[in-house]
Amino acid sequence: MLPAQTRPLFRLAWPILLSNCTIPLLGLVDTAVLGHLPDGRYLAAVALGAVVFSFLYWGFGFLRMGTTGLVAQAWGRQDQAALGRLILQALGLAFLLGLTLQLLRPLVPWLLTLLDGEPETRLLAAEYISIRLWSAPAVLMQYVVLGVAIGLGRSRVVLALLILANGINILLDLWFVLELGMTSNGVALASLLAEWAAAVAGLFWLLRTCRQLGIPLQRPTADAAALKRLIQVNSDLFVRTLALLLALAFFTRQGAQQGNEVLAANAVLMQLVMLSSYLLDGFAQAVEARFGAAFARSHQEAVQVFRAGLFLSVVTALLLTLLVWLGGAWLIHRLTDLPEVRQVAENHLPWLWLILPVSLWCYLFDGVFIGATWTDAMRNTLLLSLAGYLLAWWLLQDWGNHGLWAALLVFNALRGLTLAWVFRKRFHATTPDTPPPHHNC
Repeated sequence: MLPAQTRPLFRLAWPILLSNCTIPLLGLVDTAVLGHLPDGRYLAAVALGAVVFSFLYWGFGFLRMGTTGLVAQAWGRQDQAALGRLILQALGLAFLLGLTLQLLRPLVPWLLTLLDGEPETRLLAAEYISIRLWSAPAVLMQYVVLGVAIGLGRSRVVLALLILANGINILLDLWFVLELGMTSNGVALASLLAEWAAAVAGLFWLLRTCRQLGIPLQRPTADAAALKRLIQVNSDLFVRTLALLLALAFFTRQGAQQGNEVLAANAVLMQLVMLSSYLLDGFAQAVEARFGAAFARSHQEAVQVFRAGLFLSVVTALLLTLLVWLGGAWLIHRLTDLPEVRQVAENHLPWLWLILPVSLWCYLFDGVFIGATWTDAMRNTLLLSLAGYLLAWWLLQDWGNHGLWAALLVFNALRGLTLAWVFRKRFHATTPDTPPPHHNC
């Protein structure tokens, strides 16, 4: 049984946990459908295109995070007018950014040359990207809808929308490829239609919910301060996300320079790390909403949310660490049949026993800081941690791949420590009634 004070947070978190677990499902279906075609170029083309979209759409994930924090605080203050203004401004920003991404079309062939691949595969990947890119406005607006849903504590809506999108995508995948004889272009078209369908459904839910809660969705009045705050929060999170992407790309590149076996083994181990991150991030996203609303009302309530999030995160991280300790080798054998890759992965498995419990602090404090909209601190601490990560690798590179994993451990430890230090400074210096100014540290 969960302690009573953690149950509200868990009720908010479990739909997010389930929705996070559906994320890898779509990629598995795409692989299964295209993997049975006689030519492997189609699967390779979708793999290349998926890398581009993962970078683009993850880079714009700040729209979801920034919206969640601002909505949670406005909802905590019961400021309906501010909520309506914020929602419209965020949707407008997302739609504008989605249209701006269409300007990348002439750059697609060049982007694909950076990923290597055979010329024919790159042509198919370019077609895949050109089709899916039309869904960019839908995807970015969907980020805002999900941010509003989490900020209002409606996490079941997040699960429903992701199930809808993935369900439509899977059905259209099967129809277009297996029934109509399409290839990678059919997979792209299925994603395009599914993403727009989910966006439309999300907007209908948003309109109905705003009516029920008395949130006015009218043309926003000129509020330069509110718009500036929205842009500043999203800008901070954008820089922070780019720095995080750089850290992960650096890890992959350094592993690749040590040989194919090391690169493949690191990819297998990172699958276990990412699976754990989906679970821990579910609690972090619940903390975003609860902490943001509580922080707008009272420090005491915010402390209770933090303690509940800490309890759930610690228990989850320890269970995941125990699972990897007892069954890590078995999981590695399920993910790869190559003896050399298995051996390298098993030799580096103990690093996961350290990284998983250390990383829980990153996710927990990310949720706290997004809820409090201390996004400037998230940006600055991540940049500082990135510098420490690169320095650690420079000092430890003689250890080879063990040095690379040690540097990643240092990176996550620095993220948690620096965020904890800023939290202690800011929490008691900020009153619930007045949003914090934009600090430099």
